[in-house]
Amino acid sequence: MGSPRSTTLVLVGTESPTALGALGHHANVHAGSLAESTDDEVQRWVSRSSAPYVVHDRDPLAHVAAAWVEFFDDLATLGTLDLEVERATSAFQGGTLSMPDYYIVVDPEGLPATWKHWWLGVLPQAAPTRVIPWATGSTPLTRVLRSLPTGRSWPEPGPWLREVARSVPDQIGITTQKPAAPDL
Repeated sequence: MGSPRSTTLVLVGTESPTALGALGHHANVHAGSLAESTDDEVQRWVSRSSAPYVVHDRDPLAHVAAAWVEFFDDLATLGTLDLEVERATSAFQGGTLSMPDYYIVVDPEGLPATWKHWWLGVLPQAAPTRVIPWATGSTPLTRVLRSLPTGRSWPEPGPWLREVARSVPDQIGITTQKPAAPDL
């Protein structure tokens, strides 16, 4: 989903269509709803853009995310999650999928708990500066685009995607520390 000439962002969250529509009239932003598009259509749309920012709502990890949420909400099995991880990993390796430069999580406080853990826990474990929570009504989204943080890019998806089943909601980002020895 990348373009060598543009910074690619994927808007996610229940309010992403509204946010996406608000970006459509800016000259330096190529924005569109691609949620119902195929991976090939998304790749062509992104690669044709010469705008500095390419913003859409087609998440390359949508199936993995849904399987992870369903697994931890007891609606699906580990086998379903493993299948979606392998499908995505194969697509990344085959070049039919690529990670966006950034995810913008629109109104994360309004998301169901497990989805919030996916967007603000699992994904930032792989690349902390590449997932940005944004509340509508706060800083204008165009200003967020102009002040995107720098940091390491996404690592190769296969290895960290294969570990997502170990990323347990409510425990993501929590490190186990040994208790301090008592002073005697």
